[in-house]
Amino acid sequence: MEVLTTAEMERADRLSIAAGTPGFALMLSAGQAVAEAASDLVQEGPILVVVGPGNNGGDGFVAAAELAAQGREVSVILMCERDALKGDAASAAKGWKYPVLPFNAQAIGRPALIIDALFGAGLSRQIGGEAFEMIEAINATGVPVLAVDLPSGVNGTSAAVMGTAVRATETVTFFRKKPAHLLLPGRLQCGRVRVADIGIDAHVLEEIRPQAFENTPQVWRRSFPVPRIEGHKYARGHALVLSGDMAATGAARMAARASLRAGAGLVTLASPRDALAINAAALTAVMVKAVDNPVQFAELVADRRYNACIIGPGAGVGERTTQFVHAALSARRRLVLDADALTSFADAPERLFEAIKASADPQAVLTPHEGEFPRLFSDLSNKYPGRSKLERVRAAAERSGAIVLLKGPDTTVASPDGRATIASNAPPWLATAGAGDVLAGIIAGLMAQDVPAFEAASMGVWMHGEAAQEAGPGLIAEDLPETMPAVFRHLYDEFGIDY
Repeated sequence: MEVLTTAEMERADRLSIAAGTPGFALMLSAGQAVAEAASDLVQEGPILVVVGPGNNGGDGFVAAAELAAQGREVSVILMCERDALKGDAASAAKGWKYPVLPFNAQAIGRPALIIDALFGAGLSRQIGGEAFEMIEAINATGVPVLAVDLPSGVNGTSAAVMGTAVRATETVTFFRKKPAHLLLPGRLQCGRVRVADIGIDAHVLEEIRPQAFENTPQVWRRSFPVPRIEGHKYARGHALVLSGDMAATGAARMAARASLRAGAGLVTLASPRDALAINAAALTAVMVKAVDNPVQFAELVADRRYNACIIGPGAGVGERTTQFVHAALSARRRLVLDADALTSFADAPERLFEAIKASADPQAVLTPHEGEFPRLFSDLSNKYPGRSKLERVRAAAERSGAIVLLKGPDTTVASPDGRATIASNAPPWLATAGAGDVLAGIIAGLMAQDVPAFEAASMGVWMHGEAAQEAGPGLIAEDLPETMPAVFRHLYDEFGIDY
């Protein structure tokens, strides 16, 4: 589950070495894992290993020697002179008893597989010169590529492509994934990712204490809500969803239905009177209450039976919506703010952040996409290079005092305390109108069941992606709540829960 930055991974190596495992032993295990993956990828034909000057290249030398010992036809291209290698990489190179080829594109030839061992996860400079030409030539071959740790040219922490990067068929990484295995654009270069055990004891994590995790059920298993046999609907919470006017009601209805499907015991739609008939005619299990202004909404949300609230989908942009938000925060309700609720604070985001921090034990979740995020956090926009999505979302959570969920194919959730999850299970057909409204509803439905905000947001993101996988290509947002029962069944099976 844990995701390690390059600095954290380097520390894991140092801790393992300090505990008595030689660095070269770790390199031998890494190279052997690469050789095993190479044999799985291509069972016959020549293999080319392109080796760089650092420890990543050392892993490549070990893999080359291992494959040659197995009788495979192997050749090595080395980026530097052999005598320029140092430390464990130099020791690994001594295990390769054959010549090395010159570092130019013509030396690539026609292999069945290329092992990319040029640069590792710690790359921080732009690729240029001969390295650029070599990477471009590797990509032009069209043959399978196995990357060691990360495709060369990808920064392991930021996931940025540093000028150019190898397009790998598969990537073998060691001990734990890095952010670039999950975040875009780096993830797009990795292909399939396998994590190899190279002998680093997991106890090193107790000292490193990583705060980032791949968003999988194991992360939030202990917070997963399971209805009790003696329970009743009132024990499962009551979500309140604010509807827009009569021309903008669909988004709130989708959020409301998703809250029910996520397990909230009851859901009420707070609707303007002019949209009351439209909403009532389109809803069955979701209740409808007439609410025309922020004062009436404040009176409604003051009822403690409403323990989670969604404001934003179809709400309209402006001061009226900000007043609805302040009413919910003043009532200290668990709150999901999406879409128009976020944009309504674009001119003065600090007003929102101060109100969130002023509410006791804030349980607010902000769910922007990349277009909405800069309206609240202009200096953290992806237009400014050098910051990964993970770093931006963490900074936004700390500043706002809320759980921040930045949507996308690598949806990232962060808490003000630094915890973060990165999701990688969303299929491309999830990018469809209304999907975000459903996500907001799922999160609120989980929060209504007393799931803490960070866990509810992470859980909701994962379930949202799985629901889309279950629906398959051709998905529209209305399909997502209907596939939630299958997602719950899968989780019950995985967790060993009877149903």
